[in-house]
Amino acid sequence: MNLWMVFRVSLRALMRNKLRTFLTALGIIIGVSTVITMLAIGTGAQKSVEASIASLGTNTIMIFPGSGNTGGVKTGAFSASTLTVEDAKEMAKQCSSLTLVSPVTQSNAQVVFQDQNWSTQITGSDVSYPEIRNWEVVEGRFFLEDDVRAAAKVCVLGKVVVDNLFGNEDPIDQTVRVKGIPMRVVGVLAEKGDSAYGTSQDDVMIVPYTTSMKRLQRQANVRYIMAEGSGDVDKAKKQISELLNQRHKIGEGEDADFSIRTQAEFKQAANQSTQVFTLLLGGIASVSLLVGGIGIMNIMLVSVTERIREIGIRMALGAKRRDILRQFLVESVVLSLSGGAIGVALGYGLAHLAARFSQWPPVVSAQSVGLAFGFSLVVGVFFGFYPALKASRLDPIQALRNE
Repeated sequence: MNLWMVFRVSLRALMRNKLRTFLTALGIIIGVSTVITMLAIGTGAQKSVEASIASLGTNTIMIFPGSGNTGGVKTGAFSASTLTVEDAKEMAKQCSSLTLVSPVTQSNAQVVFQDQNWSTQITGSDVSYPEIRNWEVVEGRFFLEDDVRAAAKVCVLGKVVVDNLFGNEDPIDQTVRVKGIPMRVVGVLAEKGDSAYGTSQDDVMIVPYTTSMKRLQRQANVRYIMAEGSGDVDKAKKQISELLNQRHKIGEGEDADFSIRTQAEFKQAANQSTQVFTLLLGGIASVSLLVGGIGIMNIMLVSVTERIREIGIRMALGAKRRDILRQFLVESVVLSLSGGAIGVALGYGLAHLAARFSQWPPVVSAQSVGLAFGFSLVVGVFFGFYPALKASRLDPIQALRNE
């Protein structure tokens, strides 16, 4: 028989018991849809993290305080305030590979406007901060160098803070209070969206770092330093490291009291985490495909047992062993591919449904669809081969005698 005839015979055989055929394909349907949904969620998470890291700016370099040493006991990163405003100023002067440098302070406080209040992050920075972050001011302006020198009581607000304090009212030139100190709103930042950690980047108030350090936090050191490289990031890292080692009197072989991270390193670390997450989700979902394959093998073995006499008659009429093998193998593949097609459609729908409840939009890629569909085909061939082989090896005489 030609392949088309084999397909028609196989289809008729499957349609004799529609409910059993559907229940057999259900394992593949669930497996494929689960694989696509899980991979879509994992890919969506990776894309969201990449977008969040890209929102930091271009060629961004972050210098964080390192570990401290108290009584011979080392503590973790950020446990010691080792970076100063002078460090940032010297970087801007001496590191030729840096184009922009800004010291950054951070704290949390309640912001009050009339009868409204909102708890947000207070970030202190230099005037170059929005340029480093590629963060546009959509209303008003950013604070000026004169504001930084005078530790002026001015601020720029993120979209979340504006929405919660002012509603539809114009925030520019309005006065808000932070820790009892009046602050004049001079600008509103463009919406940035969520960070890689799921927190809103727009839930922020930015003030001159001098205002933060002298009026709000009353501290001498900064939280971290943010810089923008001119292109050669490795050269910039080397210049920063040499300068800070000299300023902090760190000898050769001693542990530095700071750490330097670039956008590429952030992206690499984030991608490694999301890839493990995606592989874990995909691996768990693949188990259901395996179970679906076992279901196909089980039903095909039952089908062989039920159709022994039919196989004997076909062999007596001239069907060769390869024809019987091909028929049962095609039945198995049709089951798995039809289940795979339905599973792809269902998985696509579930992925878009998950977008309504997740923090990142799931991404259904052509690769994940191809992987799931291809795996369902392999499952059909692999788990259908043994029953087909068993059917083809039946003795025609014994098959005809079977009742």
